[in-house]
Formats: sequence, C-alpha cells, structure tokens
Amino acid sequence: MRLAAFSVRNFQFTLVMFFLMTALGWHTWQNIPRGEDPTFPIPVVTVVAVYPGADPADMEKLVADPLEDAINRIDDVKKILSISEDGLAVVSAEFDWSKDAEKKYDEALREINAMRPQLPSGLHSLEIIKASPGLVNILQMALVGPNGSPRAMRDLAEDLQDRLEQVAGVRDVDIWGLAEPEIQISLNLARLAQYQVPASRVAQILQGENANIPGGAIEAGARRFNIRTTGSYKSLDEIRDTVIASSGQRVLRLKDVAEVRWDYAEESHRTRYQGRQAIFITVNQKDNQNIFKVRDGLMQEVERFRAGLSPDYRLEVGFDQSTNVDHRLGRLATDFVIAIGLVLFTLLPLGLRAAGVVMVSIPLSMAMGMAMLYFSGFSLNQLSIAGFVLALGLLVDDSIVVTENIARFLRMGYSRTQAAILATKQIYLAVLGCTATLLFAFLPLFFLPEGAGKFIRSLPAAVTFTVLASLLVSFTIIPFLASRWLSSNEHPEGNRLLQAVMRGIHTVYRPLLKWALTHPRKTLGLAGAGFLATLLLVPGLGVSLFPNADVPQVLISVETPDGSALEETDRAVRHVERILLDSPEVKTVFANSGRGNPRIFYNVFPKETRSNIGDLFVTLHEYDSVKTPAFYQRLRREFADYPAARIIVKPFENGPPIDAPIAIRILGPEIDSLRDLAGQVEDLIKQQAGTRDVVNPVRLQRTDLDLGLDTTKASLYGISTQEVDRTVRLAIAGESIGKFREADGDEFDIRLRLPLQDGHARLDSLAQIHLATASGAALPLSQIASPQLSSAPNKIPRYQRQRAVTVTAYTVDGYNTEKVTAAVVEKLETMAWPAGYHYKIGGQVEARQESFGGIETAALVAIFGILAVLILEFGSFKSTAIVAGVIPLGIMGGLVALFLAGQSISFTAMIGFIALIGIEIKNSILLVDFTNQLRQQGRPLLEAIQEAGEIRFLPILLTSLTAIGGLLPLAVQASPLYSPLAWVIIGGLISSTFLARLVTPVMYLLMAPPVAEARDDT
Repeated sequence: MRLAAFSVRNFQFTLVMFFLMTALGWHTWQNIPRGEDPTFPIPVVTVVAVYPGADPADMEKLVADPLEDAINRIDDVKKILSISEDGLAVVSAEFDWSKDAEKKYDEALREINAMRPQLPSGLHSLEIIKASPGLVNILQMALVGPNGSPRAMRDLAEDLQDRLEQVAGVRDVDIWGLAEPEIQISLNLARLAQYQVPASRVAQILQGENANIPGGAIEAGARRFNIRTTGSYKSLDEIRDTVIASSGQRVLRLKDVAEVRWDYAEESHRTRYQGRQAIFITVNQKDNQNIFKVRDGLMQEVERFRAGLSPDYRLEVGFDQSTNVDHRLGRLATDFVIAIGLVLFTLLPLGLRAAGVVMVSIPLSMAMGMAMLYFSGFSLNQLSIAGFVLALGLLVDDSIVVTENIARFLRMGYSRTQAAILATKQIYLAVLGCTATLLFAFLPLFFLPEGAGKFIRSLPAAVTFTVLASLLVSFTIIPFLASRWLSSNEHPEGNRLLQAVMRGIHTVYRPLLKWALTHPRKTLGLAGAGFLATLLLVPGLGVSLFPNADVPQVLISVETPDGSALEETDRAVRHVERILLDSPEVKTVFANSGRGNPRIFYNVFPKETRSNIGDLFVTLHEYDSVKTPAFYQRLRREFADYPAARIIVKPFENGPPIDAPIAIRILGPEIDSLRDLAGQVEDLIKQQAGTRDVVNPVRLQRTDLDLGLDTTKASLYGISTQEVDRTVRLAIAGESIGKFREADGDEFDIRLRLPLQDGHARLDSLAQIHLATASGAALPLSQIASPQLSSAPNKIPRYQRQRAVTVTAYTVDGYNTEKVTAAVVEKLETMAWPAGYHYKIGGQVEARQESFGGIETAALVAIFGILAVLILEFGSFKSTAIVAGVIPLGIMGGLVALFLAGQSISFTAMIGFIALIGIEIKNSILLVDFTNQLRQQGRPLLEAIQEAGEIRFLPILLTSLTAIGGLLPLAVQASPLYSPLAWVIIGGLISSTFLARLVTPVMYLLMAPPVAEARDDT
C-alpha cells in the first residue's frame, strides 16, 4: 500500500503529522463547547396569551381559535395543540423537522402579528416563544432576605441581573417570584356613580392623558424647535389631579373618586428556597459556549455581589448544571483509563512493544475525532461523550489487525521496513472494507428524523469521526512506529502469552472447527435454532423509548382542584416542602406556588401562571441507580396521604417531550361528552395493573360565580349589559391604562380597579360595585344581579384544531410501559364510542412510532449499504452472504445480554443493534478475505478454511476483546441511557466472536465462492 510505504520511508513528515494531530487535539479540547445536552434547532413555536377574567370558553373562541387559524396558514405544519383555561390560552405548533426552524419561527411571528388586531383589545400579554434546548438555565440561584422588603429585594435582584448579563456567553438572566410594583388607582364606584361618570369613561380619560404624542417641529429664523406636548404622567399628583368630569363651575378630579398610591400587583407566584421566602434568579447561556468558562465568569460576579450584601441577605446557588457535565466528563476520564487498561491487557499476547504501538492509536484517534466533531459544529455533551466511550473499543481494531499482521511477517523473517509495508499491503483492503461496513452502520443514524434523531446525532458523529481517524492512523502512524519499535528478533511463535493463546486455539478451536466442517448442516441447524429461541425473549423484554436521566435532580408537581386559591395551593406545596427538607437525601429545594419552576431540563417546559399549580425543584446529594429510585418510591407513598392535591414525583427523562408515559387522547366536538368519555377511560386505566398517578384534566368542573344579571331590569334603569360587563371587569380584574416611567427609565403599570384586600379581589368586592342609571342615581350591582354558583369547564384542550382531552398515567417501577399501554388499548376497544368521537394513543407509544419509524429506515440503509460494500470488496454474492451470515448470531447475543441485564429494547438499544451489524461483520470480513487469499495462492478449499480460521482467530479475538473492554465501563455504570447500548454490543460480540468462528467457515464450505486470480494491489 503506497500510503503506508510513504509513511514508513518519509518518517520526518510522519513525525510532523503526528505532532500536528496531537496539537490539534489539545487545541480542540481547550475550545470545544461543553454542555449537558446537545443543542439543535427545534421547529416548535408556542404562543401564550393572557386575558384576565376570561373563562375557558371565551379564551377558546376569542383567542385560541383565531391563533390556530393563523398558524394553520403556514406551510409544513405537523401538529397544533392548544389549551384554553381561565384567563390563559397556550397554542403550540410543531412544524416539519426537516424544515428550517428559524424560518418557521419568523413565518409564525409574521402571521400572528398580522392577525393581532383581531384579538381582544384587553389582552394583557401575547408572547411568542421559540423552542430551543439552549434556553435551558445553567444556574438557578435564590436571593433570600427578610420578609416585608420586596422593593429592596427587587433592587438587589435587578442589580445582580445587570451584572450577570455582562458576563461573556450569557444569553438571558431572569428574575422569578418578584412582587411587581404598580400604581394602583382604587376607584370608589359608588361615588363615581353618583357623579354619573361611567368607570369606562374614567379609563378612557386616563389613557388619553397618559399618551405621549409628539407635537412635531417648527422653525423660527435659523432655529428649529421640537414642540413638547403634555406627555405622559410624571408624578402621582398629576394622576390625582386628572379632571374626569366638569359641569359649569364644578370640576371633578380623580382624587375625588379614587385613591392613587404605589402598591404591588395581585400576587400570582410565590417562591421559597429551603423553606424561606426568596427570589429566584436563573441564567442561560448562548449556543456553542463552554459551560465551564461561562460558569466561572458568573461565579466571579456572584462572589463580588455577595461581598456587598448586608448580613440580612444571602445569595445561594442551588442548581449548577456544570456539575452534571463535570460528572459526565469525569466519568469519561475514568472510563477512558479503565478502557485503556483493559485494551492494554488484551494486547499483551502481541508483546509489550506491539501493544505500545497499538496504544498510540487511542489518543491520536480520539484527538482527531474530537477535532472533526468540533469543526463540524457539535459540542461535548452526554451523547458525544457516550460516542467517544463507545469508540474506545472500536478505534484500536484497525491498528490491532495491522500491527498483528506486521508482527506475523516479522516472525516469518522479513525486515522491519519490509514487514511494515508488505503486511499493511496484504491487509489494507480487508481493513478498508471493515471500516466501511462499520461506518455504514453508524452513518444512517445521522439522518434519523424528528427530535430523537437530532438529539442523538452527536453520538454517531463522535463514533464516525473517531473511527475514520483510526483508519488513517492505522495506515500511516502505525506502520511507521512498527517499523521502528517492533523487534525483528522475536521468537517465531511469539512470546509466552501468545504461545499459550495459540495453544488454546489449537487445542480448543481446531477440533471444534473440524467437527463443524464435518457436520456443516447440523452446525447451521443448531445456530438457527439458537437464534429462533432467543427471538422468544423479545416479548418478555418489551419496548421502551428513552429512559430516565441519571441526574441528581427531580421535579415534583403539585396540583390542587381548579379554582383553588393560591393560599390553598401553597399549603400543599409547603406540605411537600417539609417532607423534602426532612429527607437526608435532599440537598436543596426550590418551591414554586402559582407557577412552574423555571426551565432546567431540555424537554421539560414550565407551566404558566395558574393559582392551582405548583412545582418543587429538588437537587439531591447524589444519584444512585438503586437508592434514588427507591427514595422516589418512598416519597410517592408519603405524598399519597395528602388529600387535597395531586402530587406527582417526576424524574427527568431523556428524549422528546411527552405528556406522560401513558397518554390516551380523546377527540370529539362537545366538551361535556368528552368529559364523560374521559371519566370512563380514567377508570379503565386505574383498573390496569402497573399504572399510577392517573390524571384526567377535566374530571372536575370548576365552580364559577355567575352574576345572574337581570337584563330586563338593567334596561329599565338605562344600563346596558356592555356597561355592566366593562365595569365588573374593570373593578375585579382591573385594567392597565398605561405605563409610568421613572427618571431612571424603569416602567411600571398604572392599574385601575377596586381596592384589593390582602393582595386579592374578594367576594365582598361585588358589593362595592355601583353603576350610574339614566337618571343619575348610583345603583348597586346587587339590584340588577343575583350571583349564584355554576359549573363550567375548567379547561378546553384541543388537538389538530379539534377538542381533545388527554388522560395520562405513569407506570409503576418494574412494569414495561409498552405492555401496560397495550393492555389499556385492548380495554379501550371494548368501549362504546359515540359517533364523532374517537381516541388516539399518545405518550411513549406516539413518540416511539415517530422515533423508531426513522430507525427502521436507518437499519435498511445500514444493511444495504454494508451489502454494497461487501459486494464491491468481494465481487461475489456468495462471499457477501457468507459474511452477512454473522448478523443473526450477533443479534442473538445482544438479546440475551439485554435479558440478563434486565433492560428493555429501548431507543439506544436499537442503536446498539444497528452498530453491532457493522462491528461483527468486520470480523467476518477478515476471515473470508484471508480464506480467499489462501485459495488464490493454490490452497485446497478445506485447508484454506481451516488455516484462515486459526490464523485470523487471534486478531478477531483481540479486536473483540478490546471492544468489549472499551464498552465494559459503559455497561457496568448502570446508566439508563448508555448501558443498554453497551450491553447489546458486548453480548453480540461475545456470541458472534465464538459462534461465527464456526458458522462462517461452515457457510464458506457450503457456498464456496469462486476466486479470481491474485489481485494486484500495487
């Protein structure tokens, strides 16, 4: 081979390239972005609309439906979901994953802005959110201080926010749980009615007086002057002195009918840290940043800020994502050392010098692979780390085969230079074919669709780049080093360890091979029976999607009945908080009432503001694969005793976001019928063994207070229903009439409403509402209204623009989600479904269909790509079939390994099976190619098969053992994400290494391909 000869003969150039690779790897290690999860564009847009006081039916009709219409006009819409609740509508749209996510976000922004005038004018806010894993917070801190000082806390938090936003690499710094100051105009509606001034008229006047309208410019001689108009309010006294009515000599000012003062907005989000009132500060970083560098910059600012804090305050860092990344990188370093030790041990039969030559390929290939990963735009994250650990066991394969062949040529009497060149020339085509098949096993994983494909893409990238680098190293650096380091005076049969291994091969393998070749059909029959028997394990293993993330954090959600006051929700949150703080496993607790915790995991999105929800974000001292799940089970039992709330312990899971592992989506036109069907489905799921935490979101209707307006009586008094509705809304929900800007540029709401009681509107607030009649009298609302309690839907969810209710459940530990879901579906088929109503399966089943649908395509591409490489190499369908015959033997071992390890066939296990195809075929290529070479040299068929089997057994054994050694640390660490992949490959290599050494020669004997004359490789 010319490349090997060039490297050996031009050693100075080879040395320069050696140092270049080393320097490039070091540079990459210093600069490659680091993060816990991969970053990739997500074509999902979420619109959050807040319209205080509107019920779910109004939110659906006035907000959600028009937003869905606007989004549906965009091309490539895959899925639209919405939920309309009390004063809140959330519409989420998912687009085709093959399209440009940024472009789809811009199109959605344009369509929604175009239809904005069609939405209610009283809409409080309309937020359009772009989904991105990069928006996950890397730090969550708590500013803890004395009670009763919200303004001081706000000033400190905003000061810290300004400091942290200046740190290089920081995208956003957000503050949560902050009491929002506002100017409150508390109306006396009775007095206002006496003056015959409608409340709506007051709002219009205040909005007009606070408008800042430029007056234009005039010229006077050589000068030009801007005209300053009255502008917006500058002080509270200006607001108080606003004239709202006049009659002759009498002027009615706002201060005559209202109190104007600084106060705080109605409380909607309570936050505590370790049981104490606190404000949360979160930080997320820009894409493609090194999390450690960003964290170090942030912590420097944090320490400076702490130095200036008074003793009454303290700033605590309760969550630091970089510790998870550091743990994974530390585990990579440990696995790297262990793997190198195991690989070195397996190479001892070649001798210390040969082992040293092979070991050089590990750091060089890793350095080059990481450099290619970096320049391709990938980061160092949990998936790429797993890829490098997986590659540890594969990257030495080519170097082992080349080095072993060179050592064999040296034992045959060739000089070191001749051996390095001739041995590489003899083996290079087989090595090239081996690597090509391995690459074809991983390359299709680059093109898996949907979010799952993008999520795992850095794993096959790390493996592919590293294996490509190892191929280059084996053809350049390895022959050069072998020509310099290997001894030409070794014993013809190698060192003692090699002699012992070869004796074992001759003693054990030779008679087994002879028996198999004597009984070929019986051998194939036994192998086929074994394969079919292992297929019986598949139903017992079950299928799953992505496993739980092995991180020392957990989220606990709390939900009280719809319509619950914030105090009631907070009482349930405090109950959970007390139990957690008394648990020795718990390190920190962030408690949220009225809102979800800020985003701290890539596939978990915080719940929007609602008085009946809460979240507790908990960090543990450590994650243990046995103790931590047991701790979660103990918490579930303790929380089950609390009667007034649904409390769910939610460990973080890898993979695409889903409602819950089990989700049944019921679709139909009427919400009442959907609620009845959802109740039946809920009962079915509860009766199914293996389910827990069953949630029917519409089981209980919310109880509303219907004003019971007597429209006839109201019209007799000259009061329109519109005036009643506007006055009640203004009094209870309040209305923002503009912004008040302070000298430093800070802006605050000016809100017009009835006075709040303890920060909230209370029932007796209705008694304060008066309306002006046609005669000028002040009429109490109670004269024309008879309030009464009434039932109403608590929420109206929609799926693909249809009303839909999703009943969800979690599986009990030890149960397979796929099997439990299948049992639930069997029961659903027995239900009587009314016309126009049907169900769809969501949860893990839906996610699996989307994710595994792509993996089937990847498997087909891998198989046929490998077959194409084999046909190119051997030029014979028979040789290709002989090599491919090893595939069932590897699958057999992979299934057995999953069964013994107690794992299911997960997404990563499926990736393991695809990778296994390429890995095990490598070994068969070496055997078949060498057999063909021996036959070309004139050896009889049977003799060629036996000689090739014995000579190639050693390199095949060593490459398999090194791969197993490299993967073993990954398997035994019990990572729910990595371990299934590692066990599949280990089990498949064990079975294919030993069984295929018998089956492949037998297939060669039965299907002996024709061989051409000796090939000219020059």
